[in-house]
Amino acid sequence: EQAAAAQLAALRKETVQRLGALQNRPPEGSIPSQFVALSDWTRHAIAIDASQSRLYLFENKPVHGHPSGQATQLTLIADFFISVGKAGIGKLLEGDNRTPLGVYYITSVKERKTLPPFYGAGALPINYPNAFDVRFGRTGSGIWLHGTPPEQFSRAPQATDGCVALANPDLERLLRTVQTRTTAVVIAPSLTWVPADDLAPLRDSFVATLAAWQEAKSGNDLSALLSFYTDDFQGLKKITRQAWSQQLAADMAKQKGRPLVLKELSLMHWQDEEDTMVVTFGAVPQGERSGSTLRQYWRFAKGQGWKIFFEGKI
Repeated sequence: EQAAAAQLAALRKETVQRLGALQNRPPEGSIPSQFVALSDWTRHAIAIDASQSRLYLFENKPVHGHPSGQATQLTLIADFFISVGKAGIGKLLEGDNRTPLGVYYITSVKERKTLPPFYGAGALPINYPNAFDVRFGRTGSGIWLHGTPPEQFSRAPQATDGCVALANPDLERLLRTVQTRTTAVVIAPSLTWVPADDLAPLRDSFVATLAAWQEAKSGNDLSALLSFYTDDFQGLKKITRQAWSQQLAADMAKQKGRPLVLKELSLMHWQDEEDTMVVTFGAVPQGERSGSTLRQYWRFAKGQGWKIFFEGKI
Protein backbone atom coordinates (compact mmCIF):
# COMPACT_ATOMS: atom_id res chain seq x y z
CA GLU A 1 0.00 0.00 0.00
CA GLN A 2 2.76 2.43 0.93
CA ALA A 3 4.63 1.66 -2.29
CA ALA A 4 1.48 2.19 -4.36
CA ALA A 5 0.79 5.51 -2.61
CA ALA A 6 4.35 6.67 -3.20
CA GLN A 7 4.13 5.73 -6.87
CA LEU A 8 0.84 7.59 -7.24
CA ALA A 9 2.32 10.69 -5.57
CA ALA A 10 5.31 10.55 -7.95
CA LEU A 11 2.99 10.30 -10.96
CA ARG A 12 1.01 13.30 -9.73
CA LYS A 13 4.19 15.29 -9.27
CA GLU A 14 5.36 14.34 -12.76
CA THR A 15 2.03 15.42 -14.23
CA VAL A 16 2.21 18.77 -12.42
CA GLN A 17 5.77 19.34 -13.65
CA ARG A 18 4.93 18.44 -17.25
CA LEU A 19 1.87 20.71 -17.30
CA GLY A 20 3.78 23.52 -15.62
CA ALA A 21 6.51 23.40 -18.26
CA LEU A 22 3.89 23.57 -21.01
CA GLN A 23 2.13 26.53 -19.40
CA ASN A 24 5.29 28.47 -18.49
CA ARG A 25 7.17 28.58 -21.76
CA PRO A 26 10.36 30.63 -22.05
CA PRO A 27 9.77 34.05 -23.64
CA GLU A 28 10.27 33.95 -27.40
CA GLY A 29 13.87 34.66 -28.37
CA SER A 30 15.18 34.57 -24.78
CA ILE A 31 18.08 32.47 -23.47
CA PRO A 32 19.27 31.41 -19.99
CA SER A 33 21.39 34.14 -18.40
CA GLN A 34 24.41 31.82 -18.03
CA PHE A 35 25.08 31.83 -21.79
CA VAL A 36 27.04 35.09 -22.04
CA ALA A 37 28.87 34.13 -25.26
CA LEU A 38 29.39 30.90 -27.19
CA SER A 39 31.97 30.41 -29.92
CA ASP A 40 30.90 29.20 -33.34
CA TRP A 41 32.70 25.93 -32.54
CA THR A 42 29.95 25.33 -29.98
CA ARG A 43 27.15 23.91 -32.05
CA HIS A 44 24.74 23.04 -29.22
CA ALA A 45 24.13 23.82 -25.56
CA ILE A 46 21.94 22.41 -22.79
CA ALA A 47 20.24 24.13 -19.84
CA ILE A 48 18.42 22.25 -17.07
CA ASP A 49 15.81 23.89 -14.84
CA ALA A 50 15.41 21.64 -11.80
CA SER A 51 12.34 23.53 -10.55
CA GLN A 52 10.55 22.69 -13.82
CA SER A 53 12.02 19.17 -14.22
CA ARG A 54 13.00 20.33 -17.71
CA LEU A 55 15.99 20.13 -20.04
CA TYR A 56 16.26 22.71 -22.83
CA LEU A 57 18.33 21.97 -25.95
CA PHE A 58 19.73 24.84 -28.01
CA GLU A 59 21.37 25.13 -31.39
CA ASN A 60 24.05 27.80 -31.80
CA LYS A 61 23.18 29.11 -35.26
CA PRO A 62 25.34 31.41 -37.41
CA VAL A 63 23.98 34.92 -37.90
CA HIS A 64 25.11 37.70 -40.19
CA GLY A 65 24.97 41.42 -39.62
CA HIS A 66 23.96 41.31 -35.94
CA PRO A 67 24.30 44.82 -34.42
CA SER A 68 26.44 43.49 -31.54
CA GLY A 69 28.83 41.76 -33.92
CA GLN A 70 27.89 38.32 -32.64
CA ALA A 71 28.63 35.55 -35.12
CA THR A 72 26.15 33.05 -33.63
CA GLN A 73 22.80 33.05 -31.90
CA LEU A 74 21.33 30.46 -29.52
CA THR A 75 17.97 29.06 -30.60
CA LEU A 76 15.81 26.73 -28.52
CA ILE A 77 15.11 23.63 -30.60
CA ALA A 78 13.66 21.11 -28.10
CA ASP A 79 12.87 20.54 -24.43
CA PHE A 80 12.27 17.39 -22.41
CA PHE A 81 11.04 16.21 -19.00
CA ILE A 82 13.90 15.06 -16.75
CA SER A 83 14.44 13.43 -13.38
CA VAL A 84 17.09 14.55 -10.87
CA GLY A 85 18.44 13.15 -7.61
CA LYS A 86 16.27 11.48 -4.98
CA ALA A 87 17.47 14.06 -2.45
CA GLY A 88 17.11 16.94 -4.90
CA ILE A 89 19.84 19.28 -6.15
CA GLY A 90 23.02 20.90 -4.81
CA LYS A 91 25.41 17.96 -4.66
CA LEU A 92 28.05 18.23 -1.93
CA LEU A 93 29.26 14.72 -1.15
CA GLU A 94 29.67 11.36 -2.83
CA GLY A 95 26.56 9.25 -2.30
CA ASP A 96 24.28 12.11 -1.18
CA ASN A 97 21.80 11.35 -4.00
CA ARG A 98 21.81 14.97 -5.14
CA THR A 99 22.31 16.39 -8.64
CA PRO A 100 25.12 18.97 -8.91
CA LEU A 101 24.51 22.60 -9.82
CA GLY A 102 26.79 24.60 -12.08
CA VAL A 103 28.34 24.88 -15.53
CA TYR A 104 29.59 21.61 -16.99
CA TYR A 105 30.65 20.12 -20.31
CA ILE A 106 29.85 16.77 -21.92
CA THR A 107 33.06 14.74 -21.79
CA SER A 108 32.19 11.52 -23.67
CA VAL A 109 29.45 9.35 -25.12
CA LYS A 110 28.52 5.94 -23.72
CA GLU A 111 26.53 3.82 -26.17
CA ARG A 112 23.67 1.54 -25.18
CA LYS A 113 25.61 -1.64 -26.02
CA THR A 114 28.37 -0.77 -23.51
CA LEU A 115 26.00 -0.20 -20.55
CA PRO A 116 23.64 -2.21 -18.34
CA PRO A 117 19.95 -1.96 -19.38
CA PHE A 118 19.29 0.37 -16.43
CA TYR A 119 20.80 3.28 -18.43
CA GLY A 120 18.51 2.77 -21.40
CA ALA A 121 19.54 4.36 -24.72
CA GLY A 122 22.98 5.45 -23.49
CA ALA A 123 24.68 8.15 -21.45
CA LEU A 124 26.50 11.47 -21.70
CA PRO A 125 28.94 11.98 -18.79
CA ILE A 126 29.70 15.54 -17.64
CA ASN A 127 32.81 16.94 -15.96
CA TYR A 128 31.63 16.86 -12.35
CA PRO A 129 33.43 17.77 -10.15
CA ASN A 130 34.68 20.82 -12.05
CA ALA A 131 37.19 23.36 -10.73
CA PHE A 132 34.45 25.28 -8.92
CA ASP A 133 33.24 22.10 -7.18
CA VAL A 134 36.78 21.19 -6.16
CA ARG A 135 37.27 24.69 -4.74
CA PHE A 136 34.37 24.08 -2.33
CA GLY A 137 35.33 20.51 -1.46
CA ARG A 138 32.50 18.80 -3.30
CA THR A 139 33.07 15.09 -3.87
CA GLY A 140 31.64 12.28 -5.98
CA SER A 141 31.85 11.42 -9.67
CA GLY A 142 30.02 9.63 -12.45
CA ILE A 143 27.30 12.23 -13.09
CA TRP A 144 25.65 11.44 -16.42
CA LEU A 145 22.70 12.41 -18.56
CA HIS A 146 21.22 8.99 -19.29
CA GLY A 147 18.13 7.09 -20.35
CA THR A 148 15.71 4.83 -18.49
CA PRO A 149 15.33 1.04 -18.15
CA PRO A 150 13.41 -0.62 -21.00
CA GLU A 151 10.32 -1.16 -18.81
CA GLN A 152 10.10 2.55 -17.87
CA PHE A 153 9.16 5.45 -20.11
CA SER A 154 10.26 8.07 -17.59
CA ARG A 155 11.16 8.32 -13.92
CA ALA A 156 9.70 10.45 -11.14
CA PRO A 157 10.93 14.07 -10.92
CA GLN A 158 13.34 13.09 -8.10
CA ALA A 159 14.40 9.48 -8.61
CA THR A 160 18.10 9.19 -9.52
CA ASP A 161 21.30 8.76 -7.52
CA GLY A 162 22.40 12.22 -8.72
CA CYS A 163 22.36 11.87 -12.50
CA VAL A 164 19.86 13.46 -14.89
CA ALA A 165 17.54 10.88 -16.46
CA LEU A 166 15.47 11.34 -19.63
CA ALA A 167 13.03 9.15 -21.52
CA ASN A 168 14.95 7.03 -24.03
CA PRO A 169 13.60 8.78 -27.18
CA ASP A 170 14.70 12.13 -25.69
CA LEU A 171 18.14 10.79 -24.73
CA GLU A 172 18.51 9.40 -28.25
CA ARG A 173 17.84 12.90 -29.62
CA LEU A 174 20.66 14.25 -27.45
CA LEU A 175 22.99 11.45 -28.52
CA ARG A 176 22.36 12.33 -32.17
CA THR A 177 22.79 16.05 -31.60
CA VAL A 178 25.39 17.13 -29.05
CA GLN A 179 29.18 17.09 -29.20
CA THR A 180 31.76 16.13 -26.60
CA ARG A 181 34.06 18.80 -25.10
CA THR A 182 32.19 21.77 -26.62
CA THR A 183 28.58 21.21 -25.48
CA ALA A 184 27.95 23.16 -22.28
CA VAL A 185 25.45 21.84 -19.72
CA VAL A 186 23.99 24.32 -17.21
CA ILE A 187 22.19 22.75 -14.25
CA ALA A 188 20.33 25.40 -12.25
CA PRO A 189 17.73 25.45 -9.46
CA SER A 190 15.71 27.61 -11.87
CA LEU A 191 16.61 29.40 -15.07
CA THR A 192 16.45 33.13 -15.63
CA TRP A 193 15.49 33.81 -19.24
CA VAL A 194 16.69 37.08 -20.78
CA PRO A 195 16.99 38.62 -24.25
CA ALA A 196 20.48 37.82 -25.56
CA ASP A 197 21.23 41.54 -25.95
CA ASP A 198 20.76 42.03 -22.18
CA LEU A 199 23.97 40.06 -21.64
CA ALA A 200 26.05 42.43 -23.80
CA PRO A 201 27.18 44.75 -20.93
CA LEU A 202 28.51 41.84 -18.88
CA ARG A 203 30.10 40.28 -21.96
CA ASP A 204 31.79 43.51 -23.05
CA SER A 205 33.03 44.29 -19.56
CA PHE A 206 34.52 40.85 -19.07
CA VAL A 207 36.07 40.75 -22.55
CA ALA A 208 37.90 43.97 -21.65
CA THR A 209 39.35 42.26 -18.58
CA LEU A 210 40.31 39.20 -20.62
CA ALA A 211 42.01 41.47 -23.18
CA ALA A 212 44.11 42.96 -20.37
CA TRP A 213 45.12 39.43 -19.31
CA GLN A 214 45.95 38.67 -22.96
CA GLU A 215 48.14 41.77 -23.18
CA ALA A 216 49.98 40.81 -19.99
CA LYS A 217 50.43 37.24 -21.25
CA SER A 218 51.84 38.62 -24.51
CA GLY A 219 54.40 40.82 -22.77
CA ASN A 220 57.40 40.21 -20.57
CA ASP A 221 56.02 41.58 -17.30
CA LEU A 222 55.51 38.55 -15.05
CA SER A 223 54.24 40.60 -12.10
CA ALA A 224 51.55 42.16 -14.31
CA LEU A 225 50.42 38.70 -15.42
CA LEU A 226 50.42 37.31 -11.88
CA SER A 227 48.11 40.12 -10.80
CA PHE A 228 45.29 38.41 -12.70
CA TYR A 229 45.49 35.25 -10.52
CA THR A 230 44.13 34.69 -7.02
CA ASP A 231 46.52 33.95 -4.18
CA ASP A 232 44.92 30.51 -3.80
CA PHE A 233 45.12 29.73 -7.54
CA GLN A 234 45.07 26.04 -8.52
CA GLY A 235 46.08 24.46 -11.81
CA LEU A 236 45.15 20.99 -13.01
CA LYS A 237 47.28 19.69 -10.16
CA LYS A 238 47.71 21.42 -6.81
CA ILE A 239 50.49 23.90 -7.28
CA THR A 240 52.16 26.56 -5.15
CA ARG A 241 52.10 30.22 -6.11
CA GLN A 242 55.87 30.05 -6.68
CA ALA A 243 55.60 27.02 -8.94
CA TRP A 244 52.81 28.69 -10.93
CA SER A 245 54.95 31.81 -11.28
CA GLN A 246 57.74 29.66 -12.71
CA GLN A 247 55.30 27.99 -15.12
CA LEU A 248 54.03 31.33 -16.37
CA ALA A 249 57.59 32.58 -16.85
CA ALA A 250 58.40 29.47 -18.90
CA ASP A 251 55.27 29.97 -21.03
CA MET A 252 56.21 33.59 -21.70
CA ALA A 253 59.72 32.55 -22.70
CA LYS A 254 58.30 30.09 -25.25
CA GLN A 255 56.22 32.88 -26.80
CA LYS A 256 59.40 34.85 -27.47
CA GLY A 257 57.57 38.14 -27.17
CA ARG A 258 54.94 37.23 -29.75
CA PRO A 259 51.37 38.39 -29.02
CA LEU A 260 48.95 35.71 -27.91
CA VAL A 261 45.90 35.40 -30.18
CA LEU A 262 42.63 34.20 -28.60
CA LYS A 263 40.24 32.22 -30.78
CA GLU A 264 36.78 30.69 -30.37
CA LEU A 265 35.92 32.34 -27.06
CA SER A 266 33.06 31.04 -24.89
CA LEU A 267 31.89 32.72 -21.67
CA MET A 268 29.59 30.97 -19.19
CA HIS A 269 28.41 32.91 -16.12
CA TRP A 270 27.49 31.19 -12.84
CA GLN A 271 26.28 32.84 -9.64
CA ASP A 272 26.39 30.77 -6.47
CA GLU A 273 28.67 31.14 -3.46
CA GLU A 274 30.74 33.30 -5.79
CA ASP A 275 30.24 35.18 -9.03
CA THR A 276 32.09 32.96 -11.52
CA MET A 277 32.93 33.08 -15.23
CA VAL A 278 33.90 29.85 -16.99
CA VAL A 279 36.06 30.88 -19.95
CA THR A 280 37.17 28.61 -22.80
CA PHE A 281 39.31 29.66 -25.77
CA GLY A 282 42.10 28.67 -28.10
CA ALA A 283 45.43 30.36 -27.28
CA VAL A 284 47.77 30.63 -30.27
CA PRO A 285 51.06 32.60 -30.35
CA GLN A 286 51.05 34.94 -33.34
CA GLY A 287 52.62 33.24 -36.34
CA GLU A 288 51.78 29.72 -35.14
CA ARG A 289 49.15 27.59 -36.86
CA SER A 290 47.93 25.89 -33.69
CA GLY A 291 48.05 26.28 -29.93
CA SER A 292 46.34 25.12 -26.74
CA THR A 293 42.70 25.15 -25.71
CA LEU A 294 42.49 26.70 -22.25
CA ARG A 295 39.72 26.74 -19.69
CA GLN A 296 39.85 29.35 -16.97
CA TYR A 297 37.61 29.90 -13.95
CA TRP A 298 37.43 33.54 -12.87
CA ARG A 299 35.76 34.83 -9.71
CA PHE A 300 34.62 38.38 -9.00
CA ALA A 301 35.58 39.95 -5.68
CA LYS A 302 34.55 43.44 -4.59
CA GLY A 303 37.48 45.80 -4.71
CA GLN A 304 39.56 43.36 -6.77
CA GLY A 305 37.46 42.66 -9.85
CA TRP A 306 37.80 39.44 -11.83
CA LYS A 307 40.64 37.06 -10.86
CA ILE A 308 41.56 33.58 -12.13
CA PHE A 309 41.40 30.77 -9.57
CA PHE A 310 41.89 27.89 -12.02
CA GLU A 311 43.50 27.50 -15.44
CA GLY A 312 44.22 24.35 -17.38
CA LYS A 313 44.50 22.88 -20.87
CA ILE A 314 41.63 20.73 -22.12
